[in-house]
Amino acid sequence: MHVWLRLCVHLCAYVCMCVCLCVSVHVCPCVCVCVPPGRKPPGVEVPGYPGDLQGESRTAPYGGPARTSRSPLLPGERKKYLPPTSRGDPKFKELQKVLVEWINAKLLPEHIVVRSLEEDIFDGLILHHLFQMLTGLRLEVEEMALTAPNQRRKLETVLEAVNRSLQVEGQPLPWSMEAIFSKDLLATLHLLVALAKRFQPDLPLPPNVQVEVITMERTKSGLKSEKSVEQLTESGTDKDQPAKDVFDELFKLAPEKVNAVKEAIVSFVNQNLGRLGLSVQNLDTQFADGVLLLLLIGQLEGFFLHLKEFYLTPTSPAEMLHNVTLALELLKDEGLLSYPLNPEDIVNKDTKSTLRVLHGLYRKHKPKDRANGTPHGPPD
Repeated sequence: MHVWLRLCVHLCAYVCMCVCLCVSVHVCPCVCVCVPPGRKPPGVEVPGYPGDLQGESRTAPYGGPARTSRSPLLPGERKKYLPPTSRGDPKFKELQKVLVEWINAKLLPEHIVVRSLEEDIFDGLILHHLFQMLTGLRLEVEEMALTAPNQRRKLETVLEAVNRSLQVEGQPLPWSMEAIFSKDLLATLHLLVALAKRFQPDLPLPPNVQVEVITMERTKSGLKSEKSVEQLTESGTDKDQPAKDVFDELFKLAPEKVNAVKEAIVSFVNQNLGRLGLSVQNLDTQFADGVLLLLLIGQLEGFFLHLKEFYLTPTSPAEMLHNVTLALELLKDEGLLSYPLNPEDIVNKDTKSTLRVLHGLYRKHKPKDRANGTPHGPPD
């Protein structure tokens, strides 16, 4: 039975240090009241807190001095606020629900549970684990950042890795380290939507989510405000969204046929890899490191790959990602990819993505004679 031990250090209001050892079995978060600085314990009321423009709960972020989206504006500062009508918009709430369920499904093996995108993302902990789960890459950052400066450094490191993965470095972005750390819900949603579109394009995000935003600016003459509309997801008819392919339909409408398709492709693969003395028993796992995929492409397409170009025995997710990325580039150059694929999905053993890759090779090199009761292969 998996037991997660977490050491929570909490500096009490009376300047005394209490340390508790939290033990939770298959549940998260733990039941203990002690929490790291920067996280919010439930039910702490803030007396006399000013106006409720954003409709947020009046709970104090523990850690105290960290600026949040509710902090007063500094001279010359501009900040976006969500009025209660925007927060109550059904499509806006549905978008948050879909993203929370997606994150929790991805982080289920680590027993991490997200309840609020506004309160749980800002310190980089959840984003760190989500990034590693999506990409298979390991980040060299501290696991539990317990002070605001450490949380900022961790979040900055994680966001730099995320931006590199999204290939948006140097571009103007609707999110930033300061915005995420200050619990800016709009910035957080923009970031998570970008991650979902990059790493799980088939995630059913509600289309055309728009919210009214109030931008406030403190000038020499006082506060200045203006209204605008923020677009969070594209229209459902957006041409950039990948069209459903045969495997989407197969997994949705005929899941009982998936095993038959996998068996046909495994048979095809083994016919070609057998010349190298190799065989595949488990399609879901054996292509994750990219080695067999590269060798199969070499056999079928007549490529010679020097051992310096890939890792024959990869020992880390980064080396596996290198192999799979190289394989997808070769297939793309040969016109054998009919659906946009993320190499991270192959490394993470996504069955549908693996089938899509192998299906391109199967269509071009499938056996010509399929008569005399030969089993039907994958759909063409």
